Amino acid sequence: MVDIGQKVRLRFAGTLDDGTEFDSSVRRGEPFELVVGSKTMLPGFEKAVSEMEVGDKRVVRIPADEAYGAYDEALIQTVSIDSLPGAERLYAGDIVALSSPAGPLTVKVVEANEGSLTLDFNHKLAGNDLTFFIELVCIVHESAVEHEKHPTGCACGCDRLKQSLAS
Repeated sequence: MVDIGQKVRLRFAGTLDDGTEFDSSVRRGEPFELVVGSKTMLPGFEKAVSEMEVGDKRVVRIPADEAYGAYDEALIQTVSIDSLPGAERLYAGDIVALSSPAGPLTVKVVEANEGSLTLDFNHKLAGNDLTFFIELVCIVHESAVEHEKHPTGCACGCDRLKQSLAS
């Protein structure tokens, strides 16, 4: 089994219930690297990987409420074109990257009218149950140089990460 904090290489494909593939390391042609417990992937995905052995293949289904949540109609908002530079060149269906105090976010233009845009702030996978096909290719072991950085404990925080995820 994989320990929290270990780096792994894996192949995966993520699909929706209708079979639509929304992400795939296989399609990109190279394994995906993940530090288990780093919270870069959905918790259910990382938990499944942590329970695997090298060579294991697993199908993991993550319900919408444990993935990107329910689709929320309240996250559809109409804004003035004047509030977004370049908004007059946007059309329904366009995807726009915006800056926010919480970091970058991606929104979809639902409707473009003269003077206003209707934007959907929901995650593109909100409201969807997700299925992942995962194959654990290998565990990436740290080099002797990396081990020298923290032979008796980790100053970079991975020990604290292991403790927080184990509880």
